[in-house]
Amino acid sequence: MSVRLKLTLSYAGFLMVAGLLLLAAVWLFLLRYVPDRGMLYNPDDRPAGVFPIRSALLEVFAPRAAAVLAFLLVFGLVGGWILAGRMLAPLTRITDATRSATHGSLSHRVLLPGRRDEFRELADAFDAMLARLEAHVAEQQRFAANASHELRTPLAVSKTLLDVARADPHADTGEVIERLHSVNARAIDLTEALLLLSRANQRSFTREPVDLSLLAEEATETLLPLAEKHGVGVETGGDAAATGGSPALLLQLTVNLVHNAIVHNLPDGGAVRVTTGVRPGTAVLTVENTGERLTPERAATFAEPFQRGTERVHTDHAGVGLGLAIARTITHAHDGTLDLAPRAGGGLRVTVELPAVSPSSGTP
Repeated sequence: MSVRLKLTLSYAGFLMVAGLLLLAAVWLFLLRYVPDRGMLYNPDDRPAGVFPIRSALLEVFAPRAAAVLAFLLVFGLVGGWILAGRMLAPLTRITDATRSATHGSLSHRVLLPGRRDEFRELADAFDAMLARLEAHVAEQQRFAANASHELRTPLAVSKTLLDVARADPHADTGEVIERLHSVNARAIDLTEALLLLSRANQRSFTREPVDLSLLAEEATETLLPLAEKHGVGVETGGDAAATGGSPALLLQLTVNLVHNAIVHNLPDGGAVRVTTGVRPGTAVLTVENTGERLTPERAATFAEPFQRGTERVHTDHAGVGLGLAIARTITHAHDGTLDLAPRAGGGLRVTVELPAVSPSSGTP
């Protein structure tokens, strides 16, 4: 049976039970206060015999009680059907929106009017879920399109180089091999970045206690030659900041942020500052770099996949456009937040907040 029919039968059944109880109460009242028999009198006030009052009352009461019960049954069924339909109307709208979503129409919303009740809260929660799902699907579609384009580019370049070399047997094969090596290395970097993104999204890692300050020191030492090459000074500081997660992924997060800060910097005399610390309940990693002045809207787009900030990138280290996207994915996989904000004097400030844990136990 449908829910509407169940509600209708429940309403009608309750009404019938209430009617029966009321009629039973009336009958008990009559039995208590009405005598069983009464005297019949002639016109001259002489007794003419005994009259069974209760039997006569039952003959009058029973058909009228049955009529009342029949009316309550019909009224309960019709009224229950109408009331159940009105009460279930919001569920019908939510069901229609669900069907639309299953057919790929994620833009449809319930938009349930009226006062805030349980159905309104359910509809609003469903609309919010659809909005997040639509945004996620759109992001995944953009990512797939960008990834396909990025992967196609080195393959197309390799094919062009091979076609040119085959068409000209006397061409310098050393130069072709060198260019093919460079293109192939870029394709490998992109593939590894995509695999890292997938691994972080799946959260397939074991959580261990990790000190962000130690990761910051390791990342800056690893990238110090790159910083010297670009003439960028790197400074580290702060306190121990213990969190829980994958040491390899969190190191990759830190390396990506420091690498991004070095190569997206001033052409000469740039600076990078890496600090760690603890706030109530969170371990904080902050990476700042000098550079051109940015707007908050533009800075927020740098964590999107394949957004390289081409105006600020050094031509010899353009990367694959996934550094900050990977950092954001790793942060979210560790139940943290990554915030991008422009610095007042120019450049970018990246703040990562992760759940703080006890260094010894690894528990919050």
